[in-house]
Amino acid sequence: MENIAPTKSNLMSAKATLEFSKKGYELLDQKRNVLIREMMGYVDKAKEIQEKINRKFEEAYEALRMANITIGVSTVEEICQTVPENGQFSLLFKSVMGVEVPIVRYYKNFREPTYSFYQTNTAMDIAFIKFSEIKYLIMEYAEVENAVFKLAMEIKRLKRELMLLKIYRFLNMKRL
Repeated sequence: MENIAPTKSNLMSAKATLEFSKKGYELLDQKRNVLIREMMGYVDKAKEIQEKINRKFEEAYEALRMANITIGVSTVEEICQTVPENGQFSLLFKSVMGVEVPIVRYYKNFREPTYSFYQTNTAMDIAFIKFSEIKYLIMEYAEVENAVFKLAMEIKRLKRELMLLKIYRFLNMKRL
């Protein structure tokens, strides 16, 4: 513990420092509360998307099973090897209380199959469309999951900072 002379200027300086640390603590606490609210919104959205993905996977695998039954597994595998990947998306960022949260913008163009219609049927088309829908849901889920991670890390950092400010305030209170 440092030895400070009991002068009026030191008292005023300590009071000003204490007041400043109180305001800083309040601001950081408000920021933490906003980030927690934002993160909880993303967590709810992630649960919704996960449920959609699970439903779509069930539908897609049922459609794939029907395609395998009607046109054969080897034909389906051949068709799947000829389907090009369309990775048309862009990554943007938005700031939530200073935390850069990603936004994935993607361009849906799965309505038109790119494979030949020779030796295929509607079961293959349905499977193609269902799996394309899943791809876009996974992109959306990745966006939300990444946002939750970044917000959680910032909340953790703020928690440490708030603890340090509490200790600092406590030590300043003892000095007065």
